[in-house]
Amino acid sequence: MEQKEEKIEKKEKTQEKLLVPVEYYIQAGVHLGTRAVTPHMREYVYKRRADGIAVLNTKKIDDKIIIASEFLAQFQPEEIVFCCKREGCEKIVKLFGEITGIRTFTKYPAGIITNPLLSNFFEPKVMFISDPWVDANALKDAVVIKIPIVALCSTNNVTSYVDIVIPCNNKSPKSLGLVLYLIAKLFLEKKGIKQNITMEDFFQPEKEIGLEEARKIVRKKLEEMKKKREEGIL
Repeated sequence: MEQKEEKIEKKEKTQEKLLVPVEYYIQAGVHLGTRAVTPHMREYVYKRRADGIAVLNTKKIDDKIIIASEFLAQFQPEEIVFCCKREGCEKIVKLFGEITGIRTFTKYPAGIITNPLLSNFFEPKVMFISDPWVDANALKDAVVIKIPIVALCSTNNVTSYVDIVIPCNNKSPKSLGLVLYLIAKLFLEKKGIKQNITMEDFFQPEKEIGLEEARKIVRKKLEEMKKKREEGIL
């Protein structure tokens, strides 16, 4: 009996609480990578699905969101710039900026942080990007002026020059919405800033949904994506 209780206790300790229920991560597809896995991102991969899609470790996603939020909170909002060129994320990016006070760009103006002659020139202390490949221009400028870089990275990303990697699905607006909500929430908490922020502002979870049902939703979305790729849409 004692051995059984010890096993249960050990199991409970290993099942550490996540920032949000795992069902939300599954609904948003935060844990879904791509079929390609770079050496830089291998440590964050939990397994591969039968269809070849790499699955990210949700605990490592959580840990890195916390680490990144604590790091960003060391700076004033106006000292941080967030760039996200991903299509379909304009509203989320704008909301993230309004709530946190962080300057955001969906279309990064080249040279804005490297050319003092530009009228809109400014000098940030941290660069936060949604994708090292999509936001390559912002990444390049941050490297030039030698400021820390925080980046959301999927399994196919190369993380050279990135100081803090946040492993996640950085291609889906739903996934980006949930991740940005968590970062904004933790950032504000660490800064001691009271702000009215809810998950529903960034991501609309389906209420009272079980783990298996959430998986069905993900499978359906993956099938849709596969069909679009076959048709040459993606």
